[in-house]
Amino acid sequence: MELTEDTARRFAAIALGHVARPFPYKDDHVFTGPEDLRLPQAAHPVFFGSFDWHSCVHGWWTLLTLRRLYPDMPEAAQIEALADTTFTPEKLATELAYLERPSARGFERPYGWGWLMYLHHEAARHGDKAWGERLEPLARAFAKRLHDYLNILTYPITVGTHFNTAFALVLARRWAIERDPELVTLIDDWATRAFAHRRDYAGWEPGGDEFLSPVLTAALLMSEVLPHLAFAPWFERLVEANGWLERECRSVTVSDRSDGKIAHLDGLNLSRAWCLKDIARALGRTAPDDLLQRRAADHLAAALPHVAGDYMGEHWLASFALLALLPRAAT
Repeated sequence: MELTEDTARRFAAIALGHVARPFPYKDDHVFTGPEDLRLPQAAHPVFFGSFDWHSCVHGWWTLLTLRRLYPDMPEAAQIEALADTTFTPEKLATELAYLERPSARGFERPYGWGWLMYLHHEAARHGDKAWGERLEPLARAFAKRLHDYLNILTYPITVGTHFNTAFALVLARRWAIERDPELVTLIDDWATRAFAHRRDYAGWEPGGDEFLSPVLTAALLMSEVLPHLAFAPWFERLVEANGWLERECRSVTVSDRSDGKIAHLDGLNLSRAWCLKDIARALGRTAPDDLLQRRAADHLAAALPHVAGDYMGEHWLASFALLALLPRAAT
């Protein structure tokens, strides 16, 4: 399955329908006093839509990516117009000021951090617009936080939800390659200490509300950190030699898409497909009958029909579907 213009237009329409939709909204905020009472738009005039801050960030990543890849589709003009009125210096200054609150130290850590940096990575590719320049201070602020965080994070967080360390580091590292060599080195050294010794994965996966695979996100990170000759045997020791990939890595079932947590499992199918495809590319295993490619296709087929529908999934799933469908060179 590949990204087509029809699919791109469908994803763009979905994201345009929620990045500026203010309610319902789940706020990640520490109230320090009655003076903190406010509507989400007051604190987050850029990322107040899409049910929550991080989903709005990667909803915008979806829109800008599709605008770059399909500049002539009708939705591209809508994306441009909305971005022009959204990514203003004043609104972004308010987002940055929010981070300066002492109580915001853990705000969106690390999932939203990685996605904001990845959004800036995409915005900077739109040379006809100032979006990248305007987003850069916010991205740099999160990069500084990530520097500090990795220096105190003793152990990786290997859950399948927003706290997952490896997922955020994949996105942050792709941002940092062109902008922050020191952060790349820090991520590589930290990831090597955290994951290079791992083998014989036998985790209890999937969990009932996960949208990330703990082992495949770590493997995707290591595919970008380790040289090929080191990554291939590491990956074999991790999930192939013990049969986990063959036996356990199957698409999952979603019982109730109106339940926000249960709906996470559609995201697990999509994010696994993305990881499996990128890992296969790193290993040079591109044949359709390769196990990694077959597993990726199965996971993608299980989830793509459900990207739109109930808002509990619709406000975020298109981003993960796009990750799974993009050629690696386009990310």
